[in-house]
Parts: sequence; C-alpha cells; structure tokens
Amino acid sequence: MIRTGRRSFLAALAGAFLCPVIAAGGPSAPELMLAGKYHPGLDLSAYWVSEKYDGVRGYWDGRRLWTRGGDVVNPPAWFTEGWPATPMDGELWAGRGRFEHASGTVRQAQPDDAAWRSMRFMVFDLPAHPGVFDERLRACGELVASLNRPWVVAVPQQRVGSHEALQRQLKAVVRAGAEGLMLHRGDSLYRAVRGEDLVKLKPFDDAEARVLSHLPGKGRHAGRLGALEVQTPEGLRFRLGSGFTDVQREHPPAVGTWVTYRYRGLHDSGLPRFATFLRERPDFRPPEQNSPR
Repeated sequence: MIRTGRRSFLAALAGAFLCPVIAAGGPSAPELMLAGKYHPGLDLSAYWVSEKYDGVRGYWDGRRLWTRGGDVVNPPAWFTEGWPATPMDGELWAGRGRFEHASGTVRQAQPDDAAWRSMRFMVFDLPAHPGVFDERLRACGELVASLNRPWVVAVPQQRVGSHEALQRQLKAVVRAGAEGLMLHRGDSLYRAVRGEDLVKLKPFDDAEARVLSHLPGKGRHAGRLGALEVQTPEGLRFRLGSGFTDVQREHPPAVGTWVTYRYRGLHDSGLPRFATFLRERPDFRPPEQNSPR
C-alpha cells in the first residue's frame, strides 16, 4: 500500500476529480473502461497485473454507488461514510467463490447490514483522474489509505516478466478460487471503451445472453427446467441446457433477464461451442444501452 500523501494533495485530488455519472434527463449507465480479451503477443512490460475479482462492478460517483448497468446500490450508511468526492471504479466483492452473496447483497433495495459486513470495495481505478494508469495507481493508493476504511481496498498490482510467468500466476490464483487476472496498461488514460488498455485473462471464455424462454425438461428433469433459450446481444439464439443446480432448475432465471455462460470457442456460424450456464447477471446491460451520458 502506498503511504498517505499530503492533506493538500488529497484536497486537490477530491476537488479536481468530481464528475457526474448520470445524464441530464434520465438514468444512464456510467461510462466505464471495459476489458478486452488477452492474447499472446502483448508487451507484458507495459502492463500491471492484478486478480480478477468475481463480484459486482461498482462505481462511486462522489455521492452514490452505481452498478455497471446504471442501477443505484443501497449499502448501509456506514459503508460509504466518509468516502471522497473523487469518483472510484472497483468491484463490490465478498471473497473468492462468493459471487452469489455479492450479487444478492448489492441487489437489495433495503440493505442487510450483516450481509454488507462481509463486502469489500476493491478499488482499481480513478476514472476522472487525468493521468495515465501509472499515475492513477499511485493516486488510488494514497486516496484509499487516507480513507482508513478496512472494507475499502486498493487492488494490489504487480509486474509480470514473461508470458510463462503470467500463466503460472493464472494457474495459482484460479487454484486458490479466483476467477482470473486483469492486465492494465501503465501508459493508458481512462477511456470508456473496450480494448487492449485493459484485458482479462481467464481459463475459459464467457459472455452474456438474454433469456427468451424456458424449455421443459425430460427424464430426471421432467417437471422443471430442461434448458434456457437465449439470445446474444448480436441476435444469435441457442440453448443452455447444462451448468444448472437443482435449485436453479426449480427456479430458473426469469424470461427477459441476462445470464452469463461459459464456452470453448465458436462454431463457424458464430454460435458458442460447449456453452454452459454460469450465473445470472442482473447488472448487465447490452451495448446499445451502455450509451454515453
């Protein structure tokens, strides 16, 4: 953790970085930097590497918390008490393997104090900071240290010297229960686009699709969900028939909601190969709804 900077620096930091998150005239999703996919050939010397936290993307606009999709998050008052006017981008996280707890907690209209006690805000960027990520990383560490809130954590970042070392680190964190790694280019500005300034590395591919219908099960699944008929944001339709727990088959994701699925490559048609259900994604909005403010 970087040591706390001078009070004058932090005051300037808070004042200079204040920016609105909601468009005049109605709700809108915050403009967040989105991750591309890792591919061999990237110059790793240019990147910082951190764990990919399996939680809910959170954006603090200086006054309130929002999800990536533009929904207001309602934590207990103590959770955000004393937070700065500086916008912060991070992950609302409950620990490895606890996505369902994080998602359920964040979605509550009336906060469950006990549930929020196990939540952390893992801060990985300052969207309104004018500098490159190398500079934002230092400022983020100083800002989080100044808050002195154990549940607000500056995401640890490190350099990795080779692709072989990167793969070893990926295997180690996945074995420990993490979702994967994030690579952030040190000389990049914060831009609300998807590209190689920020990339994710996971042991599998995943994507989102909207539930169109519930298809009835057969055999041991008779009387409950057999598969979901889903459609990608690009309009491709297919079925998800595996990856569900018994509880999810009894109470499947509602028609119209978005889900995440994992897969292994694409067919020539563009449809995913070996697609399986992973989880619901209540915070997801398709690209056409993630328009600029």
